[in-house]
Amino acid sequence: LKLAAHALFKKLKDEELELLVQVVESRGAWESGCVLAPRGDPRGVKQGLPPQVLLCRLFRWPDLHQSHELKHLCYCAGGQGACGDLAALCCNPHHFSRLAVPETPPPPYLKASCEHENQGMEPAVTPSRRKRLPHGMRGSCWGSSLCSPLPDTSLSRSTVKDGCWCKLAYWEYRTRVGRLYTVHEASVNVFCELPWGSGFCLAQLPASYRSCAVRRARGKIGRGLLLSREPGGVWAYNRSEHPIFVSSPTLSPPGACGLTVLKVLPGYSAKVFDYEWAGDRGGWQLPGEGPCDPHSIRISFAKGWGPCYSRQFITSCPCWLEVLLNQP
Repeated sequence: LKLAAHALFKKLKDEELELLVQVVESRGAWESGCVLAPRGDPRGVKQGLPPQVLLCRLFRWPDLHQSHELKHLCYCAGGQGACGDLAALCCNPHHFSRLAVPETPPPPYLKASCEHENQGMEPAVTPSRRKRLPHGMRGSCWGSSLCSPLPDTSLSRSTVKDGCWCKLAYWEYRTRVGRLYTVHEASVNVFCELPWGSGFCLAQLPASYRSCAVRRARGKIGRGLLLSREPGGVWAYNRSEHPIFVSSPTLSPPGACGLTVLKVLPGYSAKVFDYEWAGDRGGWQLPGEGPCDPHSIRISFAKGWGPCYSRQFITSCPCWLEVLLNQP
């Protein structure tokens, strides 16, 4: 890629080259400005890669091939046609994320449960067990022998009518830590401890006791994630150096008999909630589970859960986030 890179660098202004150096050396630690390059492929270059693909391949993902594998982040003005120059586009490699796709095959946990799900078989849950789940509890059950209702966040839909689009609740295992964080801006950063940036800083939440497992998990949150409300839904961008795991009603295909948990690798993003799809669902209750809020997202930092993981329920994860969405 050396010839293609040199051809592109010659077309960039000095201030854009300087910004590119700062962004690459900091590994995208802050929300930087756009690096604008002329549209179109470099002529006379064998690779013929678009500028954004070329720089993302050089500095972030060597296995990247096509531009459709990338997504502009919400704070990129050049990708939104707002840079004021239709002949240029942003090629800042840290203004892009890769699109997450479901894992195939799933992790080798609880093979029998995974086989039941893949065959479309419902786990055996008796009506009497369903009746024992208290009304209003959000539950996670898999099979008649495993049942662990999630504690309610005590946030009803009527309390989310103050103009915000979501509220964030941070959990450590089964205990909610600190206050609810109200989000009014179109996007919000969620991180552990950083000397810069703004958003939901988990280090500011009080906690009387944290186990070694929680402290280890918190140490992996780092830059955390970026949540953004965009046309049609909510996107999550993993800014940390470890995977995050996400579930929501709209990540599960219609008629699914089990919970879908999506693994989002560092530098990747995923559409974690679809407003139109959720609007068609009404109430959300999977077989063997208690009632679930149809307008919520659950995100675990570094640790996965679900039918095909060693942790069956998100309350077994040391650090996780609940996103309570206001209906648009």
